Amino acid sequence: MTPDANLPASHPPVSFGKVGVMLVNLGTPEAATPAAVRTYLAEFLWDRRVVEIPRPVWWLILHGIILRTRPAKSAHAYAQVWTKDGSPLAFHTKAQAATLQAHLGDGVVVDWAMRYGQPSIPAVLEKMKAAGCDRILVAPLYPQFSGATTASVIDKLGEALAAMRWQPAIRTLPPYYDDAAHIEALRKDVAAQLRALAFKPEVLLLSFHGMPERTLHLGDPYHCQCRKTARLLGAALASEFPDVRVETSFQSRFGRAKWLEPSTEDVLAKLAGEGVRSLAIAAPGFSSDCVETLEELAIRGREVFEEAGGKDYAVLECLNAREAGMEMIEALVRRELGGWA
Repeated sequence: MTPDANLPASHPPVSFGKVGVMLVNLGTPEAATPAAVRTYLAEFLWDRRVVEIPRPVWWLILHGIILRTRPAKSAHAYAQVWTKDGSPLAFHTKAQAATLQAHLGDGVVVDWAMRYGQPSIPAVLEKMKAAGCDRILVAPLYPQFSGATTASVIDKLGEALAAMRWQPAIRTLPPYYDDAAHIEALRKDVAAQLRALAFKPEVLLLSFHGMPERTLHLGDPYHCQCRKTARLLGAALASEFPDVRVETSFQSRFGRAKWLEPSTEDVLAKLAGEGVRSLAIAAPGFSSDCVETLEELAIRGREVFEEAGGKDYAVLECLNAREAGMEMIEALVRRELGGWA
């Protein structure tokens, strides 16, 4: 589309007038190799939102210790869940974007990006603008807000916009941790998966990604929002599963600092030690399955539970691009596009 059909032939064509939606997730290495993981971790762990240690001190720790030792261990974890289509997180996020595009139709351009790794937020922003999107809804797929996740996406978006002379108008999707559409999507999807299990779990453990405890004391709302999601989901499931006890935990501890508690590994060991023999675990803070759910929970979590005496163990899938989750994403996106599309 050009702004004026009467412009001289020498005037460069300009596309405009379209509305775009950019789904954003955390990120993933390009491959399940130490070299690719090192590149990914170098970007991820250098983000000031993720690690708040003074830069000179953190640079020495990151480059002197972590990037020398952790890539091989993380690459092993990624290798256990890598698929023929590559990274599970990238695969599911791409599928969510494609499904949302089909639901919204040609009137909206839908694309996806990663905060760390590829496709990057700046690259996708430029791509969408080149396609004529002068109004873009950026949708971080984090139900709960944290400075280390949602705010970091907005930081990177700001950097990309700062490099643009002609900027598109921007809206951002608010956190949806207690949105009725989100809770209903979780209820419907979790309930269906619980019904399909070959055993009846005594406990449903809701595991959220952990954060250093100091972030809570500094005012980050993440912990409270996770707790509210868990409380609302537990209440929504209670009528159908009155005998299933719902517990909440936080996974993925890293470093020596105190993290949000209780930790998922500790809870798994404790429950099994107390006599719980059947357990299902869900991760309602993740919009898509990834290494944290497929390796940390499904493989290492099972080992912890069984070694402590547990027997039946199941990790439920995230919403991914299944019907319940996509209905929720579509509802949230349509709401935020009000007046635009």
